[in-house]
Amino acid sequence: MKILVLTSSTGGGHDMRAQALRAWAEPEGDEVRILRPLECSSRLYCFGTWLYNAIQRTWPGLHNVYFPFLEKACLHRRQGVILGAERFRENVGSFSPEVIVSTHAHLNHGYRDLARQALPAKPPAFVVYCGELGDGPGFSRHWINPKVDLFAGPFEETCEAAVARGMPEDKVFRAGLLLREPFFSKLKPKKESSFVRDRFDLDPARPILVLGTGANGVNRHLSVVLSLRRRGQPAQVVALCGRNAKTMRWLETVGEHPKVVLRALPEIPAEDMAPLLRSATLLFARPGAGTTSEAIACGTSMLFDVSRGIMPQEQNNLNFWEKRTGQLLMTNKPSTIPRLMESPSKPLPCALEETPLRFLDKLRDVVASR
Repeated sequence: MKILVLTSSTGGGHDMRAQALRAWAEPEGDEVRILRPLECSSRLYCFGTWLYNAIQRTWPGLHNVYFPFLEKACLHRRQGVILGAERFRENVGSFSPEVIVSTHAHLNHGYRDLARQALPAKPPAFVVYCGELGDGPGFSRHWINPKVDLFAGPFEETCEAAVARGMPEDKVFRAGLLLREPFFSKLKPKKESSFVRDRFDLDPARPILVLGTGANGVNRHLSVVLSLRRRGQPAQVVALCGRNAKTMRWLETVGEHPKVVLRALPEIPAEDMAPLLRSATLLFARPGAGTTSEAIACGTSMLFDVSRGIMPQEQNNLNFWEKRTGQLLMTNKPSTIPRLMESPSKPLPCALEETPLRFLDKLRDVVASR
């Protein structure tokens, strides 16, 4: 099966799911190509992506202005107004996919029509995978297009939100989380403990605080670490810095502390991330769909970082977490972390018997039914 995955680097979750789909599909013999139409088609769309990420990095609360603008502007709903349309048609025509999977809300209308134009004799099936965990003010109306062949989401809440917004129920599929393979293959407890001890030089029998960061490097790591050191509270801290080299340099200069063990790490592979999160006592991170999904898969308790405001898209995930656990721990002051670490926090129970292979089987059914 030839699969074309449409994504965008706005935030990190869309790309994360696109890469995960390819990682599961290629060993099954499928041919997968990933395309970012917004970034490779026009300077205006590139600027929009940059602006989205800049807001997320500096003041996420401003998305309460930018998100409604994008909802009303409808920049990509009609094929006739899409910039770079000819280049997109050429990309689709040269690959000739059997199915197109969109992981981004703004790629499900005009781009679907352009794909059909590119291959008029045999238009590819068009499937939307929406990574939103639940309903809320950030559930974009652009996710919904009744003309697509299938709408897939990770949880019942996602699917119910789609149906409530006009998606035909017979085209909605609960696909489960679309994550990389290590998040579905749990190590035995002794092996996991040994891995954490050997890989990160940490004591798995003691509490571990993981400081998460998204694709845009949004974090409050330094403030958290300095707060813990000032209080002198014993802690093992793993600060995931991703591609944020500036944060890495800051943390590397703070020096050692007798009670606060610090491990500052750059981007790490899923093979390291999954056992680390499963061993963590608490994950402190923004409530993005990607990070929250990984925490759910690993059974990790979360303390949500809502400093500088909450994005509408993040509110969806907070709603989902609170509904499923009956509890929502969040703070906009990193200085409160030492105290909040002592509060009981619940993980979100999630059965992961169904891997993304089930979604791939559904894609094959959709292609075969055309």
